Amino acid sequence: MALLGLRHRDDTMTPHRRQFIKGQWIEDTAERAPASNVAEIASVLVQTRPERLASVQAAIEDMAGAEIAQHDPCGKLVVVLDSSEGAAIGESLTRLSLMPYVLSATLIFHGLDTA
Repeated sequence: MALLGLRHRDDTMTPHRRQFIKGQWIEDTAERAPASNVAEIASVLVQTRPERLASVQAAIEDMAGAEIAQHDPCGKLVVVLDSSEGAAIGESLTRLSLMPYVLSATLIFHGLDTA
């Protein structure tokens, strides 16, 4: 039988100390979180040809929820995707990889925030 957390006046859940010690409250809280409260963030390494770097940069900057964190003149870009500002991470990653002149788009990090 799973232990239930205590409710506060603002209707947020506080874990029971046994749940907290065992790490169970993280899973329980994630299961009860509404989908609209889940924010995703990811970093993606994008590779293009150096002569196409400017056009790929412009296309990425036009995507909602995409930000270029770093780039080099050899055609590598580090792109940060944020689902709270645009489409889901999976959709954005697919759009990146299918862009003209993009040779590859590799997922480096993916995280969820259920707060």
